[in-house]
Amino acid sequence: MLGLIGRACLTMALFVMIATLSPSVHATDGGQARFQRISTQFVAALGPPGASSGNGAESWGLWPLDPGPRGVRLSSFEQLEEAGGVAPARWTFDYTDWWLEEHGLIMEQPRFPIPPGKYLVTGDREVSTVLTIHPADKDGNRRWELADDATLYDVTHLACRSARYTPTDSDRSCSPANVQKTEFPVTPGGAMPRVEGCKKQDYAVLFVIAVALEDESQ
Repeated sequence: MLGLIGRACLTMALFVMIATLSPSVHATDGGQARFQRISTQFVAALGPPGASSGNGAESWGLWPLDPGPRGVRLSSFEQLEEAGGVAPARWTFDYTDWWLEEHGLIMEQPRFPIPPGKYLVTGDREVSTVLTIHPADKDGNRRWELADDATLYDVTHLACRSARYTPTDSDRSCSPANVQKTEFPVTPGGAMPRVEGCKKQDYAVLFVIAVALEDESQ
């Protein structure tokens, strides 16, 4: 998701941001939550860009590790197939559910759903705030909320693009082999390209830089 230079810049920016954080941050319930910084994780989020809360967080995923450097170039898809779908980073490609990032790298799937808890999130722009993911209700729905009147757009990293591709039918016509490589890199904030034979879902990408101490086990 991030190139070597981009990761280095991001690491420095987030280090400075985290170093200046108060150990206590206002949570969405109006109380104080104590946070512990972590190595940056990545949320795949769905929702209206202008929303500060909503339902459907059961459809949000979490990458504990940056999936970009662990990805496979489209030009190497044939080798990935020859390896039985096992990437050099040891994740397994799934024809029924695969992901691309903004440079055309095939990524591993995030972990679904994102666990409930409080996360300090940022889009590495002007806003960092608390994201609360509530436990599932009796119908399986998980509610999400951002503190400080922040919107999903405020904490989306615009340069990181991600999309999920699933087949429109039961065969393997939904394949990275059909991706037009000339569509990359994707403009920051732009839509990921459509792929023949696939349904596409764009996801916003949020950076998680700290977790509430009571959720530290996540």
